[in-house]
Amino acid sequence: MHHIEPHYLWRDRYIASEDDRSPFHGRVYSEFEFSNKMYNYFIHPQWDEFGSPTLYLKVIYADYEMGFVMIEMLGEWNDCIQNDVMFLKREIIDLMTDAGIHKFILIGENLLNFHGGDDDYYQEWSEEVREEGGWICFLNLREHIIEEMVEARLQFYLSFDAPFNQVDWRPYKPQLLFKKIELLMHNPIQRILPG
Repeated sequence: MHHIEPHYLWRDRYIASEDDRSPFHGRVYSEFEFSNKMYNYFIHPQWDEFGSPTLYLKVIYADYEMGFVMIEMLGEWNDCIQNDVMFLKREIIDLMTDAGIHKFILIGENLLNFHGGDDDYYQEWSEEVREEGGWICFLNLREHIIEEMVEARLQFYLSFDAPFNQVDWRPYKPQLLFKKIELLMHNPIQRILPG
């Protein structure tokens, strides 16, 4: 697990710890000391904790003028036991929406499991961003996580269907990736086209 590190190729454009509107402003990281664990495995020190013992994240890009953020996730998302969505909503999302973010791209390829619980926080989050013309989507979720999210009825609040699972996001610059995702969000015909 300690070899999985957050996407770092956009660090010349954005660093959350240097962003005074970020929930992680001023955070200091070690490249050598591994202190956070998921289960009994150390994780890379660049991942940020926010209250969950099994779920970590990294804000890899935020644009306040355009109102979007890209957050990479790592670990097990467990609403059933840990109520992870509550920690995410209260400790991260609420601060970001207060700063003008209303479009959320969550990268889920390093999510290992999802366990659903109540959908209240998802509904609240969705309603708040939709009032501002925003949305929430996940990229590149594993098939079993999609099945669990559907079972938890989260498709009413989040977008995570097939076209979002086929986005090769790493080669893009952040603004171009955002435009691609926004096109998918607002154009139903684009959702069925490959690429």
